[in-house]
Amino acid sequence: MWFLQKETAPARTAEAPSDLTSFKDWAVVLVAGDYRAHSGAPSKVFDNARHDLAADFVKIGFSKSNMVQFSADYDDGTRHTGIPDIAGALHETAARAKSGCLIYFTSHGVPTGIIIGDGVLGPEQLRDMVNSACGKRPSVVVMSSCYSGQFVAPLKAENRIIMTASRPDRTSFGCGELDHYTFFDDCFLRAMDISGDFPGLGVGVQECVRVREQQMKASPPSEPQVNVGPNVAFGLKWRDMPPSSPFDNSPGGG
Repeated sequence: MWFLQKETAPARTAEAPSDLTSFKDWAVVLVAGDYRAHSGAPSKVFDNARHDLAADFVKIGFSKSNMVQFSADYDDGTRHTGIPDIAGALHETAARAKSGCLIYFTSHGVPTGIIIGDGVLGPEQLRDMVNSACGKRPSVVVMSSCYSGQFVAPLKAENRIIMTASRPDRTSFGCGELDHYTFFDDCFLRAMDISGDFPGLGVGVQECVRVREQQMKASPPSEPQVNVGPNVAFGLKWRDMPPSSPFDNSPGGG
């Protein structure tokens, strides 16, 4: 109910408490797991995404000082990709930045996991890494690769948002030597510009990938997966957005 103020009493606008999330004390690990296209030729497709994701995450409030990046190509002074090194860095960074975890892998995938350097990181191995380092903290885990839907079931939890580039039994697209980003990484970056929270971002990425694949006649559709835990369904928000925002589905990136 609204009440009129007397003319002699200037109205004061109470500042509404912010429901935005502060990400500055979150641990961030970004991994480009390979430096080759699907043909085996050299490609920057994964490192391009890692580099630009890092910049965009800083723009929405994540701290560069709590961010660790890994590359299979020794790019930009990043650490060389290795599964034990990634596990150690996640644990070390999460011990310092204790509010939450953001983990993003982009690479090729196989039916048993995601390619990391010369090895394969499996779903249960990643689950153990995340459980050990991040526990019950709010967390966002993004797996961008073929067959990445296999990571959803082992990793899902009440405090986590899991996004993957495909169903467990499907490939994803855009990792050729001439691509700048994979379809999923491109859509993730583009959806960040029109999203205000991670649950909404996941929906935007799904729609962007669906339209992109239709435009490129890529088949069968990869069907990116999004699993949102109930404890983080209405949080992890970096800005207020209007009830609906137009999404530009024109092709971009690679």
